[in-house]
Parts: sequence; C-alpha cells; structure tokens
Amino acid sequence: MSANPVDPTWSLEREIVLSRVFEAPRALVFRMWTEREHLARWFGPRGFTTTVHEHEPRVGGRWRFDMQAPDGTVFPNLVEYIEIAAPERLVFHHGSPDDLYQFRVTVTFDAQGDDKTVVTLRQLHRSKADRDAKIGFGAVELGYQTLDKLAEHLRAQT
Repeated sequence: MSANPVDPTWSLEREIVLSRVFEAPRALVFRMWTEREHLARWFGPRGFTTTVHEHEPRVGGRWRFDMQAPDGTVFPNLVEYIEIAAPERLVFHHGSPDDLYQFRVTVTFDAQGDDKTVVTLRQLHRSKADRDAKIGFGAVELGYQTLDKLAEHLRAQT
C-alpha cells in the first residue's frame, strides 16, 4: 500500500462534489452509510453489485468490498475511516487494496426541518490530473447513479 499522499488541504481544482436531498431523516440516512447489510444493497452505480468482505465503521476501521460491473469486471475497493461523527459526518480514504489513498471523501448529512436530509459528498484527489481522470471515467454520473440507488433503498425503509 502506498503512503498517504493526499494533502488534506482542500483545493477546488482537486475536488469532485455531489449533493442530493433525501426524503428521510438524517439518522436513517446515516445508518444506510454505516450498516453493512444496507451498503451491499445500494452502494455502486446502476447495474453494479457490491459484495462487502469487511466492514468496521470506526475510526481506523476498514470497509473492504468489491463492485462488480454488468460485464463481470470486478473492482476491489478499500475504505479506511478517518472520522465518524454520527449522524453528521463521515471522512475516509478511498482506493483499492493496492492504493488506499486515491482520494479522501467527506460525507456530510444535514438535517432539514421537514425530515429531509441533504447529503454532500466531497472527494479530494491527489492532483488535478487525478480528479480530471476520474471525471473523464464518469465519476460524477456514476456517483449520482449511486445516490439514486440510495434514494430508492431509503424509500423501501420508510
């Protein structure tokens, strides 16, 4: 695994930001991000399946999972939790077993007065080139597909 090269100083040219309003209370939305049985049901773009191999939602804990594309390609993923402030915030490194520090993710859960929750997901990449490559790969569109799947899963929970 490579050393952590992600400079935690935020830089707009290195970030990708996704945001969505969910029609569910903040505590429930937060649970969907931190409970293994829920993550496997919604995490990943449309057509992908997620297999969770390990999940320890605690500071220093890891979430190891595979995402399988519709064509059968398997993408091994590894997350290491840096901060967990239930139900407001998650911060973690996200990458692969060979390169954990591809980017840092901060997910905030903002409660609205009408039992809705605004989720904002900020990815901080190592460089502008890394960010641009992820955007070119479809990270924004695929990220919104993933958030759409979360909305569908939340509707099934309420």
